[in-house]
Amino acid sequence: MSEMPTFTVDEIFPPAGSTAAVLDELLAERQRQTAKHGDQSHLPNGTGPELILCDLPFMGGNGSITFEMILLEEVFEAIAESDLAKLRAELIQVAAVAVQFVEAIDRRPSDAA
Repeated sequence: MSEMPTFTVDEIFPPAGSTAAVLDELLAERQRQTAKHGDQSHLPNGTGPELILCDLPFMGGNGSITFEMILLEEVFEAIAESDLAKLRAELIQVAAVAVQFVEAIDRRPSDAA
């Protein structure tokens, strides 16, 4: 019979501020986003040379939502925060949306925009 693997407390409960602890939070936020919004792989990127930053408040006027809009909304919410705890929470959301964006790109056929 083989020995049972052993783990340190830090491996099971990563210390605050460690990369593992932050990635655990990021994973939890991604799961929360999927539970709340469902699969969003179908959203268009909304990126490209036609992006004009001065038009950001008016984007999606045709009723469409893009990853670019969602990511920028989260970024703007983060940079508007002065409270460190709230800023940290918003940055976790920014990172989770960025991960979701990459996941959606990876799920698309290679010739899709």
